[in-house]
Amino acid sequence: MNAVIVAVFIMLVLSLLRVNVVLALIIGAIAGGLTGGLSLSKTIETFTAGLGNSAEVAVSYALLGGFAVAISKTGLPDAIVSFVLKLVGADGENKKKKYSKALILFIILLMSCFSQNLIPIHIAFIPILIPPLLKVLNELQIDRRLVASVTTFGLITPYMWLPTGFGDIFHEILQTNMAEAGLKISKADIPNAMFIPSMGMVAGLLIAVFFTYRKPREYNQSLQIALTNEKNHTFSKLGIIFALLAVISALIVQLLLDSMIFGALAGIVVIYLSGAIKLRESDALLTEGMKMMAFIGFVMLTASGFANVINETGHVQLLVEKSVRLIDGNQGLGAFLMLLVGLLVTMGIGSSFSTIPIIATIFVPLCSELGFSPMATIAIIGAAGALGDAGSPSSDSTLGPTSGLNADGNHNHIWDTCVPTFLHYNIPLIIFGWIAAMVL
Repeated sequence: MNAVIVAVFIMLVLSLLRVNVVLALIIGAIAGGLTGGLSLSKTIETFTAGLGNSAEVAVSYALLGGFAVAISKTGLPDAIVSFVLKLVGADGENKKKKYSKALILFIILLMSCFSQNLIPIHIAFIPILIPPLLKVLNELQIDRRLVASVTTFGLITPYMWLPTGFGDIFHEILQTNMAEAGLKISKADIPNAMFIPSMGMVAGLLIAVFFTYRKPREYNQSLQIALTNEKNHTFSKLGIIFALLAVISALIVQLLLDSMIFGALAGIVVIYLSGAIKLRESDALLTEGMKMMAFIGFVMLTASGFANVINETGHVQLLVEKSVRLIDGNQGLGAFLMLLVGLLVTMGIGSSFSTIPIIATIFVPLCSELGFSPMATIAIIGAAGALGDAGSPSSDSTLGPTSGLNADGNHNHIWDTCVPTFLHYNIPLIIFGWIAAMVL
């Protein structure tokens, strides 16, 4: 049995049974290592060695959580909530609520997309924006699975297609690894090659918005009212100004130093200087914020160890070799199986950026052997890398939305974020990725 399939299967089954994702990843990694011929001690050693690969990411998310709580003290989230509540109105007009629902979803979609390309802060905006909006979402009876789907779309599709921000990083990784595997391409060709797969994501979003989750859904509001009404949405213009300055400072430092850690630190320092946080209460507040994002950090660390074990077994290569025997020169079947391998790998390690180096060295010669054009090869590898980012329990594209939507305990990570995003994005992405491979 292939170690990749065993490890990912066990991890996913345990996650669906509501076993903690961190434990599911550890158990899956051990099962995969043993299946791949590693001893238990070697598996544990390899897993532990891989933890350091995501240490920077874990610290970044912890500080971003602290930054989010600091921002909340400036009154910016309260100003957003106050603005949205005015749009919703208290009269319960169905027409007004309908427009308000569309506006809120559009704002969340816009922020999600901007966080990847225009203002590359990734998921840092989620704990700032989403928790204060939970009361409004409940007021409008918006299905949070829809919000998760909208947010995940914005966290993935822009980097797949647009060559700026995180998209520039993704395209750079794709170009570099394909060149190392023997196929030199121009970065300018990547957006064109990834257009059709990106349309698969758009199709999934439209299905979620207009069909699957369009019906109203009610949530338990008792905990959430306490969360959002604690300060009765009080804020000052000076606080808002400092909040915006903090966000701008964090962005500038992040871009200049290429570090989310120091970007978040810069934003926190600006808020300190504003006086929104008193020194005597800062430790407790920042610790609270770090706790909010700590789960994501732990999952990312564990996923890095999981990926290290999978790489050590060498079974990704074996999986592809078995696929080649099944393909027997059939282009259509070859494209489908390569996309499927990409899905399995990314679902396990939770990172499309880390999947590309794993699969590119294998897929480039395989695509050449099957007669795929360079553009089709880009589409296959790019789509295979992105597959699984939606739906993976260990992906920040699913962990981020859950961190905001579950602030009141009404949103389950697996069943309300991972399953909906897996169904609405991975299935269309396989279909449209396959079409791109056939027509390019």
